[in-house]
Amino acid sequence: MQFQNTNILLGITGGIAAYKTPDLVRKLVAKGANVRVVITRSAKEFVSPLALQAVSGNTISDDLLDKDAEAAMGHIELARWADKLLIAPATANTLAKLTYGLADDLLSTLCLATSAPIYVAPAMNQQMWSAKATQSNLAILASRGVQLLGPAQGEQACGDVGPGRMLEPQEIADLLLPDVPQVLAGKHITITAGPTREDIDPVRYITNHSSGKMGYALAKASQQLGAKVTLISGPVDLTPPENVKTILVSSAQDMHNTVMQNIKDSDIFVACAAVADYRPKQNATQKIKKSEQELTLTFVKNPDILSDVAHLPDPPFTVGFAAETQNLREYALGKLSRKKLNMIAANDVSNKTIGFNSEQNALTVFWPKGEKQLNIADKNLLATQLMKIVAEKFEETQTEDATFV
Repeated sequence: MQFQNTNILLGITGGIAAYKTPDLVRKLVAKGANVRVVITRSAKEFVSPLALQAVSGNTISDDLLDKDAEAAMGHIELARWADKLLIAPATANTLAKLTYGLADDLLSTLCLATSAPIYVAPAMNQQMWSAKATQSNLAILASRGVQLLGPAQGEQACGDVGPGRMLEPQEIADLLLPDVPQVLAGKHITITAGPTREDIDPVRYITNHSSGKMGYALAKASQQLGAKVTLISGPVDLTPPENVKTILVSSAQDMHNTVMQNIKDSDIFVACAAVADYRPKQNATQKIKKSEQELTLTFVKNPDILSDVAHLPDPPFTVGFAAETQNLREYALGKLSRKKLNMIAANDVSNKTIGFNSEQNALTVFWPKGEKQLNIADKNLLATQLMKIVAEKFEETQTEDATFV
């Protein structure tokens, strides 16, 4: 009952996935949360308010103009009561209303009136999910701090197959109210994050689009799960996580040197940084002047930090990242095998709503004997999911090693 003092306001909108919400309420209540439900008119076509009242133990709210409730400013009272506001399912229409600040029913009004963090669990047809208008709305909502839970991929009620399914109730409950067991207590984890900068001359450099948000989220999650954490970060515009030793570097060579100096006492190494594969062979000592129509630069390979760590005589449990734009599974499995990693987390950076510079991400995690899909979610929530898997697989390797001693 870890969340017995947490107040969850659940908004249910008119999608077929609304039939799962009584189970979602049960899962939230099982974690100890207090749940109150706001249901839209169209959602009542899919789920019974009486069923929701039975599992939540609270009266269901459904009308902005309810005379009895509004005599005491009921919508303001609900907005103040909530510690977290979750909309599940969140339809395309609901996301659009949130984006443009409409307040034409109780739920949309509450979204404007509350100071609580807002979470949305989308559910819609795969084409509606992929529509430019929906993706644009999601980007705007993310910029305002609205946190995304899902969606999942799979077969949909209409018969289509693709992204747009609402996450299962247990998945939503675990993301909204994540258990933080100290599964990494006593472990030292070194994590790299952000891009590197490779100097061309005193005023120019080459880099990439990495924001460092995923790596910083992993460092924060690892610390919360009990680990001692060293974060080695390229240039980013982020505040270092609390209680995490943070070392700032610039180039790939700097990051390589710093990792190798700090890796000796690490149990786990997570290479989340987007390290430049190449650097200019010559770093001009003076600014290169614009003179010719073309400028030719010669590049040389940077050291491979991930491979060098994985090939140490006594390597830590090594986790790589693969940011791909195509053939994600093929490239990730190839990197896992080629570099002799324990695990690799792959993400599709061709999707502009996740990955680089986004507040959300989705990962497919591979290890030698298995894999797991982590659906689209806020990077902080996703980081906790990933580090729990890392902790589990790390313990398995320790057990396997012990059997051979």
